[in-house]
Amino acid sequence: MRDAGALFDLRGRVACVTGASSGLGQRTADVLADAGARVVGVARRAEALNDWVERIGPPAAAVAADLSDRAALDQIAQRISAPFGPPDIIVHAAGINTRETADEVTPEGWDITMNLNLAAPFFLTQALVPAMRAKGWGRVVNFASLQTTRAFPGGVAYGATKAGVAQLTRAMAEAWSCDGINANAIGPGFFPTELTGPVFADPERAARNAAQTCVGRNGALEDIDGPLLFLCSEASAYVTGQVLMVDGGYTAK
Repeated sequence: MRDAGALFDLRGRVACVTGASSGLGQRTADVLADAGARVVGVARRAEALNDWVERIGPPAAAVAADLSDRAALDQIAQRISAPFGPPDIIVHAAGINTRETADEVTPEGWDITMNLNLAAPFFLTQALVPAMRAKGWGRVVNFASLQTTRAFPGGVAYGATKAGVAQLTRAMAEAWSCDGINANAIGPGFFPTELTGPVFADPERAARNAAQTCVGRNGALEDIDGPLLFLCSEASAYVTGQVLMVDGGYTAK
């Protein structure tokens, strides 16, 4: 019988977390560092990233970059690998929701949403896969959403990308799991982050969302810890191509 603690031990692993400057991305980076990984946080806001590195200490490094710039992703991948070597784990938490209604969607809003939410997770992972393949071990965790399967107002572009993330995750698993690289996705419900700020700013709307769950409340940041650690560790060795909804049962009702 294997030691249960060893299943979730990330000592010796290198992780990359996009969107690490705030919200669930930063929470992810904290959890992986606490589990023993050396973590490279990636986001546009250098000051926020540097504050995070200062708080975590030597196991952390920062790469300030715009992941919506597809032409820069290969170079960004090289910068990610510089502090600790190529990552064994990559978590794609960076995202944008322009909240443009169907009649108001602009080409600019559409393109940045597609590039950041869907293209960046694929092309950045593609650039990092060779090193994972050489080790015979890797973990890719994408961020899905309630809008992976549900339509929300003002969510045309965002919902399209998050539905795409589910199929991208399955396709990644089909392509790379034979090399020891498992690909899964987390689908958060309503958590208090910058992205969901407009939701929580409306107490009645927040209460309605809480009532829609099976557990009767919206998410707290710590609710994401266990599922993420599971998907990033040896504990998920036989789990790949899955979307794990961490939503308090919102999508079950």
